[in-house]
Amino acid sequence: MAARNQPEKRRLPYFGKSPSSAPDVSPSQGQPLSENIASDTGRSGHGFRGKLVAVKSRLVSFHRGQSSPGGAPIATASDPKDPEPPEAVQNDGTQGPIGQAEPVAVQDLGGGDVDAAQKAFKHIISVQNTGRIAVNVVGRADTAVTSLQNLSDTYLRPLRMFNSIVTTVSNVHPYAQIALGILTAASQLITAQANLDNAVSQLLEKVGSLYAFLSEDGIIKNIDSMRGPLAKIARVISACAQFIKDYSETTNFWRRLGKNIMLETQTTISNYTNILDELMQQYRDCQTWDIQITMHCVLEDLNMEGMAYAGGAGLNTMKKCLENTRTEILKDIITWVNDASPGAPCILWLHGQAGRGKSAIAHTIASWLKDMGALGSCFCFSRDRQGEHREEKMLTTIARDLAGHYPAFRRALAHALAEDHTLKTTPDLLQQWQKLILEPLSKAKGAVVGNVVVVIDAIDESGQDSSRKHILSLLASTEAANLRNLRVLFTSRALPDIEGALGGAKHIKTMCLDDVPAESAQRDLTLFVSKELDNLKDIGTTEIQQIVEKSNGLFEWARLACQFLNPNAFGQTVKERLQSLIAIPSGEGKELLDGMYTAILESAVPKSGEPLRRFCSVMRQLLMMLEPLTMTELNYMRSLFPDEDEHYDVAVVLRFMAPVLRGIGDHTSPIQPLHASFYDFLADHSRNEVYFIDTSNHRDLAYASLQVLRRELCFNICGLESSYLSNSQIPDLPERIKKNISPHLSYSCKFWAKHLEVSQFDLSIAVSVQVIMESERVLFWLEVLSLVGSLGGAEGSLTSLTRWLDGHVGYEVTAVLAVDGLKLVQNFFTATTCSTPHLYLSALPLSPCSSLLARKLVPKFSHLVEVAQGGLKDWPATQLVIQGHTSSVSSVAFSPDGNRIVSGSRDEMVRIWDAKSGDQIGSPLKGHTDHVTSVAFSPDGNRIVSGSWDQTVRVWDAKSGDQIGSPLKGHTS
Repeated sequence: MAARNQPEKRRLPYFGKSPSSAPDVSPSQGQPLSENIASDTGRSGHGFRGKLVAVKSRLVSFHRGQSSPGGAPIATASDPKDPEPPEAVQNDGTQGPIGQAEPVAVQDLGGGDVDAAQKAFKHIISVQNTGRIAVNVVGRADTAVTSLQNLSDTYLRPLRMFNSIVTTVSNVHPYAQIALGILTAASQLITAQANLDNAVSQLLEKVGSLYAFLSEDGIIKNIDSMRGPLAKIARVISACAQFIKDYSETTNFWRRLGKNIMLETQTTISNYTNILDELMQQYRDCQTWDIQITMHCVLEDLNMEGMAYAGGAGLNTMKKCLENTRTEILKDIITWVNDASPGAPCILWLHGQAGRGKSAIAHTIASWLKDMGALGSCFCFSRDRQGEHREEKMLTTIARDLAGHYPAFRRALAHALAEDHTLKTTPDLLQQWQKLILEPLSKAKGAVVGNVVVVIDAIDESGQDSSRKHILSLLASTEAANLRNLRVLFTSRALPDIEGALGGAKHIKTMCLDDVPAESAQRDLTLFVSKELDNLKDIGTTEIQQIVEKSNGLFEWARLACQFLNPNAFGQTVKERLQSLIAIPSGEGKELLDGMYTAILESAVPKSGEPLRRFCSVMRQLLMMLEPLTMTELNYMRSLFPDEDEHYDVAVVLRFMAPVLRGIGDHTSPIQPLHASFYDFLADHSRNEVYFIDTSNHRDLAYASLQVLRRELCFNICGLESSYLSNSQIPDLPERIKKNISPHLSYSCKFWAKHLEVSQFDLSIAVSVQVIMESERVLFWLEVLSLVGSLGGAEGSLTSLTRWLDGHVGYEVTAVLAVDGLKLVQNFFTATTCSTPHLYLSALPLSPCSSLLARKLVPKFSHLVEVAQGGLKDWPATQLVIQGHTSSVSSVAFSPDGNRIVSGSRDEMVRIWDAKSGDQIGSPLKGHTDHVTSVAFSPDGNRIVSGSWDQTVRVWDAKSGDQIGSPLKGHTS
């Protein structure tokens, strides 16, 4: 008690420093960005030609005596700016006198220079020679414009010729097929451009000469053998087409940055020209060497702070197919990607049994597209990453990827976020889909080379059916069907919920790997097995054929078989292991994989005794982890398990698991399954009795996570100097986090409560919870979550804790503090997410003085602000204020699960809201023609019913917002 009366105070002097003493970090000013890509670009000449025509028209009228003495303005303020350099027009003495007029400089007539131009023309004396001179000057400009147009036609002719020739090219490698598709789409984008700018004529000439080169008979026939240089050409030509298309937008951006537009244009064009010259030379010489491809990329400033991004969910080139395998299916997919016909399906679902090679195909397509600058986004789910809830971040991640790749999409997204900044953080997937993906893509249509391609791999590994329910409904929606410039390739097993959601959608094309012809699968498997086992002298053609036949078309089985034949295995020769392999009972799909997994485990793990117990313990730890950790981190967590018999190096088990786990060879890579089917096999008692892993109780991980928090949490863990900077403005924050917040601490902060809720009540765990919640550590925990961007999970953690403690005597204070912590997060979430120090400077001192949390923790910190008068006496009773209706609200109802609210209003609208955030879910439900007086959810939460003064009752689909059937009529009042 004495310690509580005289608490040790934690000082906060540095958090109060003024901005002048804080690090000098300013927000990004929208500089050009590059992805191995340097920036440079040009400026539009449409304005100059337009003004010349206007000048000519007025001067001709003046020359004919039709203008008034005052004259009309030559240009208006709305005219676009003239990028041409100043050109002096003076009297050379051969055209007769011009009175007292001074030489006239025809300057840039754009924007603010219009007034100067009008003043300059006031000096012209109204005599006929003056008009004739000006008409002659303008006439020469018109001739130049006509020449430019004729020249442009000359440049574009090779592009049109290429398009007609390329349709006759067949039987090429799918990699070359992608390149040809990009070249065709780029040529179509350029030729469709109504007005080609004279500033880019040099680039247009080079592009035309390249297409003419590719159209030569000897070159077109050699395309397949030179697909490497062809891919680089396609990437550069795509960038050139984008540059030409976006030229006016690019020059506007340069102008805002105060850059020399003519210099930037010339530098960019020279860069592209030199690269294309080198690539054409490579092609002529039939050689391939590395060329530094530096491409122009202007990305205007777009603040996406707070917009979730799933790190580590992208492309993995290590998963690609072996060269020259799966060519038929890859060709079919590339044909679909390149298909620009109006009726082409925009979504392709690639499905099949586990082990068929779906992910390998998806990553191959994504890798090839990335090589040529044509990949919009690649997003991958993973069974061992389910704790990250990637499904919640999928659409925002894809939107950010597309914004980084397509300037037109970026501008459209910036406009959407400027109109509604809440879109950055909304959990509403429908709003994300409509506002962050569909609408920007629709606005970018016609400004992108080819189709926008998004790859989504292993959606069946997202978790429970509910985790992907909304994503599947969005992909199957009519809105997705109407967006013609999008191609979505996604892979999964044919699970019932996925088949049910996608069945019957006409815009979804399906490919099943189970239907691949046996001879094609055997050919590819023979290539794969031959390459994997080419160093084993005991394995010849006969043995390879035995393995291929045994695999029954499953690439994962074949990979496991090759791993199983490792000559360094203990106690057996390669021949003996091959005999064991062939002895595995034949089966289909899952049964065959089960047999292989059983054989691998039987060769490494005894069926009883201490080795089996240790195997089960280590694999239980791996299966229960909600985020993979390295072997070093796994060992540290294990050293904190409550049972000391479990304190051993996990390597005693894991070093024998190389055929089924990755990351075994070093202590810096996370331990993960090579294929998700291995964890499924271990966790299913019906498939595996001896090596079955029970994951129903997470006691050990809950206990260890709480021990980490007790030992390692501390005040201002990353040494932040000032509260004046947001987290995103601290330039070295990622390095500070890496240095001061260990992976096991980050893991424990994010997931201790997840493990707690799958654990039975345990006194040792309850004591650890009590120590954390009744001390400053609860704030230190929230501090870490804020720094690593996971504060949104605190609410769920504290809610789980209150449920776990419910009904247990002696922990009432802990439960009250958990509720107070929940209120603090809810009320100060925005401030503490933006700037971590405000957890201490704002949230804690401004909490209600009557709250137990404030009474316990405020005395432990010095230099806090004090509320002299007023302030909160208790947490606000009002948890959320929802606004959106334009008239009074007459009826509201909660969904059965409490996660949504439906409201009806006199504005004739029905709206659905997220009960936690208050964000509107989807668009208003429209149909009633008078006041909506009553609303309710169905017991299963899938439908909404509404009644109105228009004398109708309407039923709505709660997910899509569509009206179900016709209005129910019959009421007369």
